[in-house]
Amino acid sequence: MGWWSESIDIVKELDPAARSSLEVILTYPGLKALAAHRLSHFLWKHDFKLLARMHSQLWRFLTQIEIHPGAEIASGVFIDHGSGLVIGETAVVEKGVMLYHGVTLGGTGKDVGKRHPTVREGALVSAHAQVIGPIEIGKNAKVGAAAVVVSDVPADVTVVGIPAKVVRVHGKKDDLVIHQIEEERESHYYTNKLEELRDKSHHSSNL
Repeated sequence: MGWWSESIDIVKELDPAARSSLEVILTYPGLKALAAHRLSHFLWKHDFKLLARMHSQLWRFLTQIEIHPGAEIASGVFIDHGSGLVIGETAVVEKGVMLYHGVTLGGTGKDVGKRHPTVREGALVSAHAQVIGPIEIGKNAKVGAAAVVVSDVPADVTVVGIPAKVVRVHGKKDDLVIHQIEEERESHYYTNKLEELRDKSHHSSNL
């Protein structure tokens, strides 16, 4: 299955308002932005980085969707509405992911290397959610509207709020399992923060 047919099929599967393939091609800005990103990413990978950035900025103007040409986006991703959506340079978005308008897959500070999120297959990130840093949104996970996610989200859970907390596991409210998951997420988050502070301390001492 080609990129176009796979991308159109996922739109028709997930959006009941999509009545035909022609309508999707002509009127869905998310599809246009993703198609344009394929060329931007090709240019980026072949070291035409300025041209890649210029091309991506043109399509940002045309679609109101900003995708850095360095981002890795699989086929079969659906951007619904899309206005105000931002995807950073080292973000990875896998097949079957659904992103709504206003979503940010953003980085933190001036770190180098992997600094943007990875969104695994089948995950859903709702409108205006902010997913920040080199964290992972697990397979088939759901991020609620306007949530702020700063630590990993396991597969098959739903998170909401600021900061985002688990409220459903496999679509059900299991308080015991949710509590265990949140303890693990909190422990992992603070362990990572301590490692970051230790690295910065070592760097400062070597200046």
